[in-house]
Amino acid sequence: MLGSSRTDRHARGQAAVYSQRHFVAGGGLISYGADFIDQHRQAAGYVDRILKGAKPADLPVQAPTKYELVINLKTAKALGLTVPDSLLARADEVIE
Repeated sequence: MLGSSRTDRHARGQAAVYSQRHFVAGGGLISYGADFIDQHRQAAGYVDRILKGAKPADLPVQAPTKYELVINLKTAKALGLTVPDSLLARADEVIE
């Protein structure tokens, strides 16, 4: 939603799923996305290989290998939502 902030959606009672955990820490409901720390580790491996003489064009494209699920229970409660225990069990982080 262009021009719509987390606070606007929350005030209207709309839930949203984000790709980065910092949105959930700031009041969003759920995030599911690539773990940026893990992506930086992968990038460091690429840099190492390039500095050792590998040609960037010869390196394979790599997709993220680690994803994280973060759930904000305070936001869920404010929206009148119940998060299933099975989803909470899979979460990497639950904000209470």
